[in-house]
Amino acid sequence: MNFNTYWYFGLLIVSLLLLGFTYIKKRSTQIFYLYLTMIGYGYIIETTIFNFLGSYNYYPHIVKYPSFYDNNLGAFFSNAFALPAAATFIAAFQLKWGWMFLFSGIFVGIEWLFIKINIYSHNWWKLLYTGLGIPFYFAMGKLFYKRIQFPVKGFIQYLIHFLIVSGIYGSAHILPIIFLKNRVYQPGWFVDQGRDSIAFAAIFYLCASLLFCLIVNIHWKTKWTKYILTTFIMLIATLILMQVGLLYSLVWWDTVYSIGLSLLMIKIAQALKGKILYQNKSFKE
Repeated sequence: MNFNTYWYFGLLIVSLLLLGFTYIKKRSTQIFYLYLTMIGYGYIIETTIFNFLGSYNYYPHIVKYPSFYDNNLGAFFSNAFALPAAATFIAAFQLKWGWMFLFSGIFVGIEWLFIKINIYSHNWWKLLYTGLGIPFYFAMGKLFYKRIQFPVKGFIQYLIHFLIVSGIYGSAHILPIIFLKNRVYQPGWFVDQGRDSIAFAAIFYLCASLLFCLIVNIHWKTKWTKYILTTFIMLIATLILMQVGLLYSLVWWDTVYSIGLSLLMIKIAQALKGKILYQNKSFKE
């Protein structure tokens, strides 16, 4: 590891320690449901301002090529670990706005430090935006936590279900692209091919996650129907994307992994359905 990488892994370790401390104090699996919810929520925000609007750049120096894959991996440290761990801590202990602004200030300080040591940079983004935006991210975490603790079936409950599923699937879909180069998307939205691929991958995982949630919320007479339907839809989608030149599979196992992951996500989404959408924690289809 080089100088840049040490700082990002340091952020990772501190985040995991904070999450571990929160769980030890609360001893509740709802902590992890909230953590996963905040990952999914953060991914959507980051997809908008980072992938599509080019707000800032990360330089963890973990992946050499394409450079945007390394850039996106830096965003992963922030949105899959640091921010959701802090949001989970704040929500679990029901900390007030003063604490939220304090934690926001800490993140602003970290961002400022990363800029000064040249492992992160702004394009059009400003520290002020971070300072004002993060407290509202934390406030959403408190709202989600309340609905996870006392689930009442409704829009927010379905949203939480989707965010958890999309956070898990998004990570499992994009990380192999970054590390294993199993596939590349080419929609032609950006000159940078890495950014082009990740941007379309984000749209793909969000649409697929919505599909998984819809499928498990339909009552099927035979439980295997949803698995057969998922396999068919994902296979057809893959073939169409390849046919029109949007998707290029670079390894033999790519399609097998994609379909296998989709079936696993149906299983996960089904299990989460009983935990997130129903007060009866022993719910089974």
